[in-house]
Amino acid sequence: MQAFSVLQRALTLGGLAPALLIGAGVHRDDLPPGLAAPTYRTAVPPAPRPLPVFPAPAILSSTVTTLARDFGGVVGISVRSLDWGWQIDANGNRRMPQQSVSKLWVAMTVLDARDRGRLTLDDPVTLTRENLTVFHQPIAALVARDGVYQTTVRELLLRAMQQSDNTANDRLLNLVGGPEAVRSFIRERGLGEIRFGPGERLLQAGTAGLTWQSRYSMAGEFQRARSALPPTVRRAAFDAYVADPVDGAAPAAIALALARLKAGELLSPASTSFLTNVMSGTRTGKARLRAAVPIGWSLAHKTGTGQDLAGRTAGFNDIGILTAPDGKAYSVAVMIGDTSRPPRERQLLMQAVVSAVVANHR
Repeated sequence: MQAFSVLQRALTLGGLAPALLIGAGVHRDDLPPGLAAPTYRTAVPPAPRPLPVFPAPAILSSTVTTLARDFGGVVGISVRSLDWGWQIDANGNRRMPQQSVSKLWVAMTVLDARDRGRLTLDDPVTLTRENLTVFHQPIAALVARDGVYQTTVRELLLRAMQQSDNTANDRLLNLVGGPEAVRSFIRERGLGEIRFGPGERLLQAGTAGLTWQSRYSMAGEFQRARSALPPTVRRAAFDAYVADPVDGAAPAAIALALARLKAGELLSPASTSFLTNVMSGTRTGKARLRAAVPIGWSLAHKTGTGQDLAGRTAGFNDIGILTAPDGKAYSVAVMIGDTSRPPRERQLLMQAVVSAVVANHR
């Protein structure tokens, strides 16, 4: 309704309409039906504004450090107060495998293209069998019916972020110009120690010790090819990926990027609101960070989970923005790069971080 009021005023003022639309963050896909949108270019989001930094709660800092140190394996935890400016890092500068956490940077790149007038959320997109990837891709069932599925940018974003659909994400990645477009966004926004990999197919094939072939996108083919590899090949590829992940990111950098997203420094107001609302509806990882969020608090988050090998997982993550009932917010990144601890204990570690933040909220 607010966007519509601004639009009405802009149309009344005639030649000033594009400027007002830019200032309001209105997009073509936000306009009421029947009204033509002007051609416009959204202004670049503002530069980061330094916050007054207050000391982090000592008990929270000690708890986070202890949780990361004592868990066993490669663990990184970062918690940042969006209101007080402090940040707690435990092994926060080590690059960890992101896996599907990296879908967040694809979503931001897509929405940045939207902000620049290069696409809208309602633009049509076609999916065919050639677009299928590997592992979790619920949209593949829709493609398989007729060999083609007509969708939109909006649906692909929802599926990629809320369901962690690999095919939806890779189709968006292709739409905005491939991995280099995402890397450019990360560089231009100064997001720091965040790498972006080569896309789902090449990432997963490389982690397994395979060279991608199109047949791997068919149900079970990737798993069969991976199982046929000598154990030494699989282990060497797995260890190499975990040690130096091509999609690696430092938890500290992710926590700061989430804070900047929430502050409106990375995208337009409309795109910022859209993305955080989408992340609030994430369906994956119900036993991770979300399981410890109390009534009255909210969480906008993204999970990531890599391949398993002998009880180890190449990335077991959850990152997000935790908001208290009084509106104060924290960005949280819990990333487990390598551990032999079972999945349930990994989930409990994530819950313990949230519980510690809540207990020390002020």
